[in-house]
Amino acid sequence: MARHLALVYGALNYLGFLAVFLYLVGFVGNFVVPRSVDHGPPAPVGWAIVIDVALVTLFAVQHSVMARPAFKRWWTRVVPESIERSTYVLASNLALALLYWQWRPIPTTIWNLTMPAERTVLWGLFWIGWAIALASTFMISHVDLFGLRQVYLAWRAQPYSHIGFHARALYRVVRHPLMVGFVIAFWATPTMTAGHLLFAVAATGFIVIAVQLEERDLIAALGDEYQQYRHRVPMFVPVRLPDHLGPIGHPQGR
Repeated sequence: MARHLALVYGALNYLGFLAVFLYLVGFVGNFVVPRSVDHGPPAPVGWAIVIDVALVTLFAVQHSVMARPAFKRWWTRVVPESIERSTYVLASNLALALLYWQWRPIPTTIWNLTMPAERTVLWGLFWIGWAIALASTFMISHVDLFGLRQVYLAWRAQPYSHIGFHARALYRVVRHPLMVGFVIAFWATPTMTAGHLLFAVAATGFIVIAVQLEERDLIAALGDEYQQYRHRVPMFVPVRLPDHLGPIGHPQGR
């Protein structure tokens, strides 16, 4: 019975992720959804900044802390290992839902491009960013990333095995294409308000910190294999520096 419940639990949390992800697209793009980065309850600018930064920080802390190996070792004493990832997905869904609900727009316009060609280019980048982000999850293991493989193996009474490290497709070009996709989507807008800018800056800052923590864990887990990957493939921008400097942001010998 517990195995069946775990499977249902994982599937429901995955469906929740799909809803939250689609809402995020509308939230950032200001369409379809009732509340977005530029449409929501008004608030004085000072309070809006405090609330919005707190919401992004809450998501960042949840997303980063629950992903750390030390937390997972403690957490799996409380929840079964088979639903640990699904519970992480649930917590992320709730943190994002709270952000959507409580976000306070700051409508001051930073830029507004009016030329049709310029707007088309930026909307194109917006959709490309989301496509990169979603596609990147399938280049590693989409079902493992969102906890589906774990609950399926538990349902089959089979032990979980790590999928291992493989650099496929975009992961051969940059180390974090998933995050690159998000950054493109967050910044590519023909009309940038102060609230949207705050969201983009805060989310980008979180991404930069999060990947540093993730890479530290990957080095601890994979050792020289990941170190060689870091030296071979840039972090975010697919541009190589001279060999004595190594990939962008990672000089040789550091």
